[in-house]
Amino acid sequence: MIVQESEAGRRLDAYLAGRLAGLSRTRIQKLIDDGAVRVNGVPCLDKSHRLAPHDLIIVTVPDPEPYRLIPEPIPLNIVFEDGDLLVINKPRGMVVHPAPGHWRGTLVHALLHHCGNLPCGDDSAGAGAFRPGIVHRLDKDTTGLLIVAKNEFVRQDLIAQLKERRLRREYLALVHGRVSPAVGRIEAPIGRHPVHRKKMAVVPGGKEALTRYRVLAHLGSFSLVQLHLESGRTHQVRVHMAHLGYPVAGDPVYGRAASPPPLTRGQALHARRIAFHHPRHGSLMELAAPLPADFREALRWLREQGGPPSV
Repeated sequence: MIVQESEAGRRLDAYLAGRLAGLSRTRIQKLIDDGAVRVNGVPCLDKSHRLAPHDLIIVTVPDPEPYRLIPEPIPLNIVFEDGDLLVINKPRGMVVHPAPGHWRGTLVHALLHHCGNLPCGDDSAGAGAFRPGIVHRLDKDTTGLLIVAKNEFVRQDLIAQLKERRLRREYLALVHGRVSPAVGRIEAPIGRHPVHRKKMAVVPGGKEALTRYRVLAHLGSFSLVQLHLESGRTHQVRVHMAHLGYPVAGDPVYGRAASPPPLTRGQALHARRIAFHHPRHGSLMELAAPLPADFREALRWLREQGGPPSV
């Protein structure tokens, strides 16, 4: 790439960050440190180097090193298990599958240690290789129930139940504000935020998203809400409730700064119940997981502050 007159004087790393959309500034600085960036044929090791008009810049990006999933002996809270599937009560702070920034210590690493091989479907050479057995996901700081398939027959059946809305998921959330009306249906499309690309938002042209909710209690300036997902969009509950003006307490992305003191580790969002038909024999499976300790403590604290709950 050749530096234009209008771009002269810019720092090398800032210039490349604007031209190489697929690379972060940190990654670009590492390439500069490694001598992979040449200015007029000479390696430039100074990321703050100021560019001149007509400088010729060549960047050599090495092929990424192959990534191997290595099982890790991480404890699992197993609610149900048989030869076909597991249902896990996922703790707060655990990432479900490997991704940039989280290449170790995920639920998938723990599952591979517990189960051995898990199915990836036809995508075994692509993204599916990082998500073996995973049918649906929970955010890192969302707690609760998650189903894992042990074979491809079960994986495909559960995915079909999810798409056909026969796999039912119930969440509990503590949200800011006194939610009104007490029963509602949120039907608002979700897509990538137009400015903040790491966030999701309700946007025109987004993917269909439907959430039903019911207020269980008003607790001072907060509400305890039961939610049912009828679609499975990224951050769906968090985005929908924030869109209504009632963000999830403790949510670092879509929430507010002030939350009940016991919520110091993350958002008050818990996948409490799950119901599905067992792919092998068709029996209805209905499973539940108790609220995590800090969520329970937040509810207790709010009740003590404001007296008995009301709806």
